[in-house]
Amino acid sequence: MNHATEPTKVSILGKENIVVDYNLWGSYIVLDLLANVPSATYILITDTNIHDKYVPSFEKGFSEVVAQQGSNARLLKYQIPPGETSKSRATKADIEDWLLSDQRDPPCDTKSVIIALGGGVIGDMIGFVAATFKRGIRFVQVPTSLLAMVDSSIGGKTAIDTPDGKNLIGAFWQPSKIYIDLDFLTTLPTREFINGMAEVIKTAAIWDEEEFERLEHNASRIMAAIRRPPEVGDQRLSSVRSIIKSLVLGSVKVKAHVVSADEREGGLRNLLNFGHSIGHAYEGILTPQILHGECVAIGMVLEAALARHLAVLDGGAVARLAKCLSSYGLPTSSKDPVVQCRTANKHCTVKQLLSVMGVDKKNDGKKKRIVLLAGIGRTFERQATVVSDRDIRVVLSPGVIVEPTKSTSLKVSCTPPGSKSISNRALVLAALGEGECRIKNLLHSDDTEVMLNALVKLKGATFAWEQSGRILVVQGNGGRLEAHGEQLYLGNAGTASRFLASVATLASSGTKDFSILTGNERMKARPIGPLVDALQANGAGIEYLESEGSLPLNVKAGRGMKGGDINLAATVSSQYVSSLLMCAPYADKDVTLRLVGGKPISQFYIDMTTAMMASFGIHVRKSTTEEHTYHIPRGRYANPPEYVIESDASSATYPLAIAAITGTTCTVPNIGSASIQGDARFAVNVLRPMGCKVEQTRTSTTVTGPPKGSLRPIEEVNMEPMTDAFLTASVLAAVAQKSQTRSTTRIIGIANQQVKECQRITVMKEELAKFGVICRVLDDGIEVDGIPYTALKQPLEGVYCHDDHRVAMSFSVLGTVAPKGTLIQEKECVGKTWPGWWDTLRQTFEVQLEGVDLEEVNQTTAKKEQQSGKSILIIGMRGAGKTTTGNLAASLLGWQFVDLDNHMEEIEGQNIPEIIEVSGWDGFRKRELRVLKDVLREKGEKHILACGGGIVEIPEARHILIDYHRAGGLVMLIQRDIEDIMSFLQIDKTRPAYVDDMREVWLRRKQWYLECSNYQYYSVRTGLVGMAQPLEGLKRFLNKITGQGQALDSIKETEHSYFVSLTVPDVATAAPILEEVAVGSDAIELRVDLLEEPQRKGLPPSVDFVASQLATLRCSSSLPIIFTVRTQSQGGKMPDDAHLEISNLLNLALRMGVEFLDLEISCPENLLRTISQSKHNTRIIASYHDPKGSLSWSNGSWVPHYNKALLYGDIVKLVGVAKSQSDNHDLLQFRSWALTAHPTVPIIAINMGIEGQLSRIQNPFLTPVSHPALPFKAAPGQLSASEIRTALSLHGAIKPKKFCLFGKPITQSKSPAMHNHLFHKTGLPHNYHLHETDDASTLEPLIRSSDFGGASVTIPLKLPIMSLLDSISPAAKTIGAVNTIVVDPSKSSSEKPFLVGHNTDWSGMRLILSNAGATISRPSSPSNTNTNNAESRSRKSALIVGGGGTARAAIYTLHSMGYAPIYLLGRSQSKLQTVKDSFPKYEYDIFLITSHADAIAAKENSPPSVAIGTIPADKPIDETVSALLNILLKSGEDGGKDGGEKRILLEMAYKPAVTPLMEIAEQYEWKTVKGLEVLAGQGVGQFELWTGVKPLLRDARAVVFGEEI
Repeated sequence: MNHATEPTKVSILGKENIVVDYNLWGSYIVLDLLANVPSATYILITDTNIHDKYVPSFEKGFSEVVAQQGSNARLLKYQIPPGETSKSRATKADIEDWLLSDQRDPPCDTKSVIIALGGGVIGDMIGFVAATFKRGIRFVQVPTSLLAMVDSSIGGKTAIDTPDGKNLIGAFWQPSKIYIDLDFLTTLPTREFINGMAEVIKTAAIWDEEEFERLEHNASRIMAAIRRPPEVGDQRLSSVRSIIKSLVLGSVKVKAHVVSADEREGGLRNLLNFGHSIGHAYEGILTPQILHGECVAIGMVLEAALARHLAVLDGGAVARLAKCLSSYGLPTSSKDPVVQCRTANKHCTVKQLLSVMGVDKKNDGKKKRIVLLAGIGRTFERQATVVSDRDIRVVLSPGVIVEPTKSTSLKVSCTPPGSKSISNRALVLAALGEGECRIKNLLHSDDTEVMLNALVKLKGATFAWEQSGRILVVQGNGGRLEAHGEQLYLGNAGTASRFLASVATLASSGTKDFSILTGNERMKARPIGPLVDALQANGAGIEYLESEGSLPLNVKAGRGMKGGDINLAATVSSQYVSSLLMCAPYADKDVTLRLVGGKPISQFYIDMTTAMMASFGIHVRKSTTEEHTYHIPRGRYANPPEYVIESDASSATYPLAIAAITGTTCTVPNIGSASIQGDARFAVNVLRPMGCKVEQTRTSTTVTGPPKGSLRPIEEVNMEPMTDAFLTASVLAAVAQKSQTRSTTRIIGIANQQVKECQRITVMKEELAKFGVICRVLDDGIEVDGIPYTALKQPLEGVYCHDDHRVAMSFSVLGTVAPKGTLIQEKECVGKTWPGWWDTLRQTFEVQLEGVDLEEVNQTTAKKEQQSGKSILIIGMRGAGKTTTGNLAASLLGWQFVDLDNHMEEIEGQNIPEIIEVSGWDGFRKRELRVLKDVLREKGEKHILACGGGIVEIPEARHILIDYHRAGGLVMLIQRDIEDIMSFLQIDKTRPAYVDDMREVWLRRKQWYLECSNYQYYSVRTGLVGMAQPLEGLKRFLNKITGQGQALDSIKETEHSYFVSLTVPDVATAAPILEEVAVGSDAIELRVDLLEEPQRKGLPPSVDFVASQLATLRCSSSLPIIFTVRTQSQGGKMPDDAHLEISNLLNLALRMGVEFLDLEISCPENLLRTISQSKHNTRIIASYHDPKGSLSWSNGSWVPHYNKALLYGDIVKLVGVAKSQSDNHDLLQFRSWALTAHPTVPIIAINMGIEGQLSRIQNPFLTPVSHPALPFKAAPGQLSASEIRTALSLHGAIKPKKFCLFGKPITQSKSPAMHNHLFHKTGLPHNYHLHETDDASTLEPLIRSSDFGGASVTIPLKLPIMSLLDSISPAAKTIGAVNTIVVDPSKSSSEKPFLVGHNTDWSGMRLILSNAGATISRPSSPSNTNTNNAESRSRKSALIVGGGGTARAAIYTLHSMGYAPIYLLGRSQSKLQTVKDSFPKYEYDIFLITSHADAIAAKENSPPSVAIGTIPADKPIDETVSALLNILLKSGEDGGKDGGEKRILLEMAYKPAVTPLMEIAEQYEWKTVKGLEVLAGQGVGQFELWTGVKPLLRDARAVVFGEEI
């Protein structure tokens, strides 16, 4: 098609080679190429996404024009896979091989022309091909994305990526032509369009403020157009065609000018990299989930913040840039919710970012060069500026260390930003008003940014900036708002949430009839109920979407406010009052607002609101006859031409406090006695009484502090008029002292501070305690005991700010005098009110700052809270096992257990039935709530707190529990089969009977229990799992939910790892085979879709059934659990459309703390996001299955699925189908590429089918395996772990090792037969043989040989061998003997193995005793000495007969099992005493039995229930010992009868079959166990240490006992 007018052309390097216009693709480009870039061969190269959409039409037009002109030109075509992964050496080589192929006849030559059709990947890659093919041929750029049009296609930079970074190999090679056809933008996906806008904004930001203003002005129009779904031929951009062309042309002209002046990037061209230094670093970590432009947007804001930090850029310009970017839907922080969602909360460490920045091409050696803005439209230098790593680290780091200031003579002036309170009110009033209002000194912060964005989305106003962001021009829409429909995310902005709740009710219906207000987790815990109640009562349509009384809210459009009388409870927050006041003029009639419930909180803020309303034309009248009542007339605000925001008086307290605490002088020039803000009183009411000199005029305040260390405490100060400033006062009080008496400052009137961004009073108490400062929380305040500033401790983990700006700034004040640097976590939270606070500290107060990455300090709120030992709450029905589980949990953690019902009875002096009889159920519930509050305050750390079953019946208690777990605490729901609970309740008479039917009570409470908890533990009856030790399962569950160790970390260290896929319909009935099928695996997969619930034949299993199955599996196997639900299309049994059932099951898995959850990425996006964001300590295996074999490992078709899996998974699992062995080879190449691109993300990549079995053998990480004992294989081609190890051995991947037994005499040992049998059973190629010697020195060459795998050690070498080893395990050190040598591969080299000595005698004894029925009351390490009363009551005594080396192992064994006291009985008292003295006195409770009296006392006080014999059996037992034995073994003779616990004797002597000791024990009905059992048990332990595989005990026993089995 011919152009009516000539397209616009732009000159670059002296030639008009850039063509910009609509409708270029097709005949225009063909004609122009033939005329101006003539060739016989044109090669069109594009990607597979673009080819079918645009190439056929071009090919047709090319043929037609060539035919018309009689030309012999030909057009060749080539496609490559889409995406950044194609920008590689391999793809470049493929293209070059294709160009050189004999099939190109005639061949491509030096006169050929390449046409690069596509985005930046195509342009960069194909340009580099053109630059190097036959030493350089011509090429043409035809960019199809906005990003490529305005950036990568212009300037001649061509490159490919390498594993070390982007664009590191390339060349400058100028295209002959650049055709920018703007019609391509019509079909460009919205996100890609927004991605390109980052470069447009960047260009304007560095070069042209007028262009930047146009971008600001046209943002809403452009976004409205591009948010329409793109379609070919659609006139999507018709309303903004001229605007788009103007913006693109503006960017193109700037880049062309810069390139022409500096083609090879000598200096000026560096300016085009604004935002790229930091942006590329983020891109290197977050790609492919976050696009180039999105990363550059984040980089621009951070590089602008860096310029502000270096005092070369005004803070208003930073805010203006961020606002412009966000108005185009671009992220401005890596913490942006969309970025967090798309990356599954991926963390970018500062170390990683600086490392990537270190290879930036702009750098000067190791010096980093960054483009710094000096203002919108201009840069600090005409090139990139050298910036120190220290300054970059401060800006990038989430934490900052504040060093103590050295200056004592500072006299500074400091102007805080505009008031947050006034700014937010001004924005609302101006948006609701008619006409234009120019707002000066507006606070540029996160809170105001949230408010601005929300008002724009509600179409309440339009905004524009003037004077580099110093003035905001608001065009109010007179209260005519429109519902938004999508979420209005408000972060933790409490002011915005309260104000907008009323504002949103004024919106009318547009395309949507509702608006949703939501925020972060803390915001969702903050109250808004009284305001919502008042609005609902006045006709507004508002409903809670989650917890009642908190965000998120669904606000219906068109309902508005009726007006008239409105009653509002205003004792919690004055923001409720201000919200209603400001919106009341738009009610249907005049409003009378009555504040009920007591004196309103923060009256100053209410007065501020009415004063500001008057400035906008609405005069509120305060009633003279009714207290706390206001009359608001109906009307419309009239915007004043100009409104000046006062500086924030709350923020002003920080610079003034620095002067006070450091003994220097500071003036705040624009806040004085005339201020309408209550916090303006701070200097006079707080600092002056503390000893400061205060000079305050109507408009300014100057404070001079006393000499450092001389602040005085204030006996009592009521800060109700300035509650936000109490945090500043608290840190000053921390170092305020009197000369004699206790230096206590008492602050009152601040009750509302407990419902701010965090529970501020509590937080100040907790955080000041880290400095060694004691505080006490009052009902409406806090007491602070001051100490000398020189005595302040350094909080090693830093100050945790709870995302609260005032906490951060207050403690930074304290940091200026703390003797050592003070780490402030979450430093970005100051952006809420003073984004440049850290810059002010550095520039104005000369405070040294050091950026700190908090990855290792703590990454999440939950982790931090749990590391501090925050108490765990337990809820659940009576009879579910709360007391039992709580006692065990307390024992395992070494904490204290408190039953809240028992605690109440102790306090009240009555039992619960008596309390109910006297006070009724209501009275009982009130006491129950009070006890919950008191216990949380008094026992908030290192306690297990079991609540009564009915605690969830109390609404306030539910709020407390929900807030507790949302704030990072743990609330465990204890569950049990409801029939078991009902059976228990029938016989339990210690509590009153239920008024309602028990089952109805359970059903009523069930949802409450779930809402109030974040984890659940299912109590399994011991009979279901035999002796599989539910206690060990509880230990693993607690470790899991508290983040103590990760299964993934240990599995990563294994060279070859596997998980066995259970294909059983019922775990409980399959329990007998679970141990067998799990041999050789590192995890066990519960295939939930294969479970069959007896009551639900043919239906998906219920949540309750799966909970019991999961609990049974946890108690039956010690392996980490992989929870998997596979649908029918994925090769499973779950219906494909059962999304709700799948969601419920996956959430159950997270609540039950599974180690791994398999998340199929073909699930709906909302489900993927919800699960990945709620995973806590569970690791996600993001999987994709292609059972039809439609994808290929070689052509890039797996890449999108891999990229999506990266978004949601900690582990990526991809399962295809092999049609030939070449598919396995291609898979290996793909895995190699994936691990190169993302080396920290493990990948499971396998092919199904017989042809794919090789891929299973070659997959090194968590290969799914089967077992012959299972009903069927989970997938075609699945192998067992033993089969894979055998195959790996045959291929040499597992090298054969030699194992030995050292000692003398050993010829009769059964160890070789046992271990060789186990090697064979597990598919390992190793060999075990005897090496008889009694001289340890001869073993050095053998144990240091490269094929040495490990050894058993027996007498007489258990002690001598220790000197030859590199390390000794703690157990072997304590026992004093080594019986096992293990090679530690992580510390070994090819020349020298690292040898560790272990002792497995004790673990063998423990295993055999526990299998025989002995109780393990403490399943922790023997060194764990934490005990409490519950544990002490559960521990039992044990007896050891003998005092030799075996006795030492026996002591260690019994102590590890929790037995105490341990009695020692033997012939030689001195020998026994020596053994006793060799164990730590305060850890081991050892008692010698040396007399008849000792034996009688032991019998009466704590008779032994377990005994271990370690004396020789080839001679009679000493008479004295025999007599004492008879007393001890006869004691507790009823044990084992009538269901009592069986008493067990373990006889360590192998021969005779029945020893004298066994005869005595059996006489008193003890169960006796032969010593050969321990040989098998310790052999199992040795095998696991050597190989990482835990074999079956029965396989070891079969060899040891031979024909006896």
